[in-house]
Amino acid sequence: MPMGEWVSGKVFNYVHGNNLVYNTCWEDPRLDKEALELGPNDNLLVITSAGCNSLSYALTGLNHIYAVDMNYRQNALLELKMAGIKELDYDTFFSLFGKGHLPGVKEVYRKKLRGHLSEKSQEYWDKKICKYFANRRKTFYFCGTSGAFAKGMNLYIDRIARFRKAVTELLDCDDLNRQHDIWFNQIRKKLWSRLIRFVVNRDTTLSMLGVPRAQRLQIEKTYEGGIVKFCQDCLDAVFAELPVSDNYFWRVYTTGSYSPTCCPEYLEKENFLALKGGLVDKISVYTDTVEGFLRKYDGTISRYVLLDHMDWLSDRYYDALVSEWDAILSKAAPQTRILWRSGGLRTDYIDSVPIEINEQKKNLGSILEYHQDKAAQLHRKDRVHTYGSFYIADLKETK
Repeated sequence: MPMGEWVSGKVFNYVHGNNLVYNTCWEDPRLDKEALELGPNDNLLVITSAGCNSLSYALTGLNHIYAVDMNYRQNALLELKMAGIKELDYDTFFSLFGKGHLPGVKEVYRKKLRGHLSEKSQEYWDKKICKYFANRRKTFYFCGTSGAFAKGMNLYIDRIARFRKAVTELLDCDDLNRQHDIWFNQIRKKLWSRLIRFVVNRDTTLSMLGVPRAQRLQIEKTYEGGIVKFCQDCLDAVFAELPVSDNYFWRVYTTGSYSPTCCPEYLEKENFLALKGGLVDKISVYTDTVEGFLRKYDGTISRYVLLDHMDWLSDRYYDALVSEWDAILSKAAPQTRILWRSGGLRTDYIDSVPIEINEQKKNLGSILEYHQDKAAQLHRKDRVHTYGSFYIADLKETK
């Protein structure tokens, strides 16, 4: 193994094995809910990440959500959000997760939230609750590894490139033509300095954002201009082609907080009250791999949201990818639908995964029915716009 690849793998594993990586979800649930077509009988498996999207899916009234993540810290975050929904009033909850800080958070946590958490999550938040939520200047959304990157970018905006005024004007803009003008004439050139291009091109930086080397290499292979051009084109789409007024994904990382009119669905008052009224109980949280959970689960799953983690497995952990699909097929309900994303423009490795159904050996692609037009249409509307491709597939056969 080349030394650079070895070092990159060590850094990525250290980041993900020792830190809260995602303090907010970076997949657009508006697209997912349209793609999933969730009904009252659906059971959904989703990789937890920061838990925002699990709460969004619960608002559809589906049967149940199984939030699964290998990183217990990500599950601890979802558990804290669920506890807050159950125990806090809306204004307090919005201060905690909308503004990213709460005066007196230690006492609120001890008296109202801690008792709702699993033992492992209690251990985590006993150490982190004040560090992450007590500081008004360094909000929760500047914590964790992705938050540390966001904090660094804000320091660059404020102290080096000095275009904070233009960023504020951009975020408040409700006219797409004006938005386009601000981005290209006041921000873009200052943003993409030699320093930023260098930082974005480093595996260490991408590891902080949860992007493994295998995913970066997929982008390099399939996208003309490589990772830097890919990121430039993504930001051009976000800030010049799509309305930014409801883009809470980029607002939180350029300001450190959400606003009441630009935030994830679970932070909107009406939705918060619906979740408090019982919908939050439709979510169960598990620290495990997707395969590990499914092997223990006694039931069927009709909807899966697999994020981009198969990119991670496709390179050095291909056997785990094969085993995971075997587990998915073993627990898939009739008419199962699966969503995933990729850093690359294609996921050819998915179709070639070997499977066995009714003692017949096949390739996975032979039993996947893709909704390519629908996926492409939704992908163009993605408010995050950091993935190379988006997939919607139905299983034509299951075990």
